Order: sequence, then C-alpha cells, then structure tokens
Amino acid sequence: MSNAIAKWLRSFRLRGALRQGNTGLAQQLLEEIKISGAKLSWLEKLFQNWLAENRAARDYREEIAALKRQVEQLLQQKEQLEREKVFDAFEPEATPEILVPNREFIDFVTDSFQLRDLDEGKIQATGICKDIFGPFEADLADFVEESLNKFPCERRDSSVKEAREDLRKLRDGIDPQYSFELSSEVYLIKHFLEHVYCTYIAWFLIYKAGLLPVKLNILDIGSGPLTTAYGLALLLQSSSGFFSLPQMHHISYYSLERQDRLQEQGLQFWCRYIEPRSDATNAYFRLDTANILAYDPQAKSLPEGFFDFIVISHCIFSDRKQRAKSHEVYRQIFANNLAKNGYALVIVQLNKLFKGYGIPPSEDLEREKSLIKKLLDELGLTLEWYKYFASTGRRVFMKNDEFRDFAEDNLPKPKEMGRLHRKYINKNYERHYAADDYVILAKRKL
Repeated sequence: MSNAIAKWLRSFRLRGALRQGNTGLAQQLLEEIKISGAKLSWLEKLFQNWLAENRAARDYREEIAALKRQVEQLLQQKEQLEREKVFDAFEPEATPEILVPNREFIDFVTDSFQLRDLDEGKIQATGICKDIFGPFEADLADFVEESLNKFPCERRDSSVKEAREDLRKLRDGIDPQYSFELSSEVYLIKHFLEHVYCTYIAWFLIYKAGLLPVKLNILDIGSGPLTTAYGLALLLQSSSGFFSLPQMHHISYYSLERQDRLQEQGLQFWCRYIEPRSDATNAYFRLDTANILAYDPQAKSLPEGFFDFIVISHCIFSDRKQRAKSHEVYRQIFANNLAKNGYALVIVQLNKLFKGYGIPPSEDLEREKSLIKKLLDELGLTLEWYKYFASTGRRVFMKNDEFRDFAEDNLPKPKEMGRLHRKYINKNYERHYAADDYVILAKRKL
C-alpha cells in the first residue's frame, strides 16, 4: 500500500471515529499519522489542539483536586485535635506531610513514558526514561550474570531450564513455585524489569494525585525481589532535577514473601545500586519470609493500623482454592494493619483479573468495573480509582506476530537484559518494556 493511500485511510478512519465520539481510537490514529511523518490536515490539527487543551485542563483539575484533598486532610486532623483537646501538645511535625505534585516533573514523566489517557479507565505508555532505566537495567544485567557465572555451565543450564519451565506456567494460568535453584535469576531476567516499570507508573499516578507522603510505611505482600520498593526509588530518583525531598523523607518497607532468595537478591542489588547513590532513597527494610497461604495475621507481629500503603503487586493467584485462601488472608491484613487513612495498592494482570472470574477480556468498561468491584469486595476494600496500564492501548491481546510488529515499532527495549534473555531464555525472542496491568487504589471498608 502506498504512503498516500495509507495516509488517506488513516485520515478517513479518524474522521469516522470522531463522528462516533470514539476519541480513544481517534487519538490512536492521530499518533499513527504523526509517526508516519505525514502532514496533518486542518481537522487533524484541530483535534490535536483539542487534545492538548483537554489534557492541560485535566491536569490542572487533578492538581487542584490534590491540593483540596490535602486541605481537607489537614482540616480533619485539626477537628480531631479539637475534639480531643490536645492543641497545646500539637507539634507541626506530627502532621503527615505530602509530596506536593510538581508540574514540571509531572510533564517530564508524562512525556518520557509517552503516557496517554485513552478513556476513563485506560492509560497507554510507549516510552521510558532512559536516563533512569538505562543504568538500572545495565547494572542489573551485570548483577544477574555474575550470579549465574558462579555455577558450572552444565549445572547452570539445567537449573535455568527448570526455573524457566516453572515460570512458563504463567502463560497457562498456573501459579509458578519459584522454588528452583535459579528461580530468582530467571525471574530477574524475565519479569523483574517490566514489574518495576509498572510499579514506577503506579507510584507516579499516586504522586500525581497528591497522595504520596513524605514519610511512609509500606507493607509489600508477595514482594518478590522488593519490586515495589524499586519502582518508588526510581521514581524519586528521577525527580531529583525538579524538586528536593524534605530531610525528613523516610520509607519503612516491610517485605512479606515466600521465597527468601528472591528477597535476599533484591536486597543485595539494592545495596549495590540504590544505596551508594547520593540521591538514594532513605529506606529501612524488614524482610519476613512466610507462605501467604499459611500466614496467620493474628499470630504475627505486624503493627496494627500502621501501614500507609499495603501493596499486592502481581500476587493474585490463578488457582481458585489458593486465590480464595489468599484473599481471606489479605482481607485480614487490610482490616488489621492498614492505617486509618491508608491505601491499598493492588496491581493485577488483565488476564488474571478476567480469567479469575471466567470472563474473556473485552473493551466493555462496565464489565471491567464490575470485576474490579468484585475483587475489592473479596479483599474488604472500596475503590478510590483505577487505571488499566496497557502498552498496546487495548484490553484484548494482540496475536503474537501482531504484537511483535507493534513492539518493534513502538516500545523501548532493555538492551542488556534483552541480551541475557536471548542468551539464557530464548535466543529468538526480542525483549521490550511492556505492561498489561490494572493499577487499583482502594481503601478498607469501614
């Protein structure tokens, strides 16, 4: 097909999408036209200007809403102090301080990751901040390869194969064990970067909404190699050129994970890469190795009403019995250990959300909302907001060849970790940063 015909066809489809009120599709087609280098028509320029104005207005509304929430929070605290007649003992530092959203930083992240709101529940990202993720993944690749090289070749190859087959179960909706000799190394190669990429965006959305405290206590359930902490650390690292963190900034991070080696390797790499930096996150770690399915919240020493955020990231089980048992445990932890004004952050893959309830993925927003509500009901939570974070911009999966072509044209590549993936996992597969996850923010039911 000639360029002229392709341009005409995209313009024709864009006009049709606008007539139907489908701004998400129209925006996607506009991006394709811009990428092709074709000159925009007057209608396309008008639509582009409308998107820019709409985005600016939405951003300002979000900023105002974030400031209003902070004022309301301070007023509630003031009223509580008045009721308790403790104003004489009031200390300014006792008031939780929020990182006020910085407009320039928000624009920087939005542009770097090429974030686009496609509809009220869907956000697309096709970019990345190379200055942050480039050095991070290069050093991670060195760390993983050093660990693999400690094993004799024959033993290493056999152990990698075992771990690879275990993780491959995810494609069939089966929960891996992560219990093989090199499970942690294979996980770091296959999934860690994409999960950090997703949690970076999750924390960014929380920061943008004006909900990220200066001091925060985090409980990460099914933490793996401390993935959630890395997403937050990289976000704060990338903010250093835009604003300074208060001296009192501090993170207490409690990791609850079944596999001790995942935790240990996550902490080792943290000490190697994050901690030596001049802009390092001031973090305190406590690692609790426990099987969540056999976990008794009542018997553990988790502090009651303590955590500002309790995170479940990529730890929703596929097996129905395990899922029901884990949800009961999660429910107890949320009820007992989440602070009064704290938040639950749940990150779950599209496939697990829909397949968990026996429903195929679709673009039906009402069905999506009902499934999220059902999940949160099982966890004893109420929804604040959610976003489906999709690299492709779709809620339905592309075919392998179609996704490969899309990724090659649109998605960033992890160069060094991609090299390890080809060397140890699949020599014919090209890696890209990609996501298809729901980022859900909720509060506990009262």
